[in-house]
Amino acid sequence: MSLAPNASPLDDAGEAHAKPLAILCGGGDFPMQVAKAAIQRGRDLVMIGIVGAADQRIEAFPHIWIHLGELGKLFAALKQRGVGEIAIVGAVTRPELADLRLDWGALKRLPSLAPLFRGGDNHLMTGVARLFESEGVRVVGVHEIAPQLLAPAGPLSARRPSDQAHADAVRGGALIGALSPFDAGQAAVVANGRVLAIEAAEGTDAMLARIAELRAARRLRLRGRAGVLVKAPKRNQDMRLDLPAVGAQTIEGARRAELEGVALAAGRVLIADRESFTRAADEAGLFVFGLEI
Repeated sequence: MSLAPNASPLDDAGEAHAKPLAILCGGGDFPMQVAKAAIQRGRDLVMIGIVGAADQRIEAFPHIWIHLGELGKLFAALKQRGVGEIAIVGAVTRPELADLRLDWGALKRLPSLAPLFRGGDNHLMTGVARLFESEGVRVVGVHEIAPQLLAPAGPLSARRPSDQAHADAVRGGALIGALSPFDAGQAAVVANGRVLAIEAAEGTDAMLARIAELRAARRLRLRGRAGVLVKAPKRNQDMRLDLPAVGAQTIEGARRAELEGVALAAGRVLIADRESFTRAADEAGLFVFGLEI
């Protein structure tokens, strides 16, 4: 194949799209949902299950299992199957470099691998994407494979946000954007213009549990339901990597925290099983709104 000057095989997304797709699978239901969407689009695929994170249900599809750190095994499998694109989908607890089971392929790449762990999650994921692309595999996002999983703009639930809740949602979105240079979390809780919590390494569920505990201990004196959970990616975040996600457990956490509702960055937050998610919100009496942040 001839290439134009300064071009690379990765410039030809059409050629990569014609090859099998790999899904690097963390935990949760999203890898299966993305796989089903890819098959509906006529893609051949292979699931790469991360041991200790991915669900056994990936074995309903062509698959292999790897431990974190087995880069040599991973890249050999991608090459053997002629994979042109890979999507990174699902939750994985961030390891320390010393915790990885490094195979020979990873050890050979250690000078490139080690610096990725000196920074936040976005720094790490961006570096991982560069590793794949250095092997000739194009990294794609869920929004390219299964755009129906993204939060739409506007109301998703029967309830609508109050004027105050809408203002709190906008404030929360601005806060997440302002914190982006620090590569911190992708969620915040704001009530009546007051920032109650900012997500860090603990994750959204634990952050909501903290709000619930503060309210139960009356360290947060709010009248009735108050506050909005805001989920949004970091400013200028690569849409292919680490998009924030919500599911029924998010609604349960918001209910226990006695929030008024949930605001999601429209087109930039993943929803696991939108029908169940929306039904859970309605049953809990919470609003869910896709906000243009």
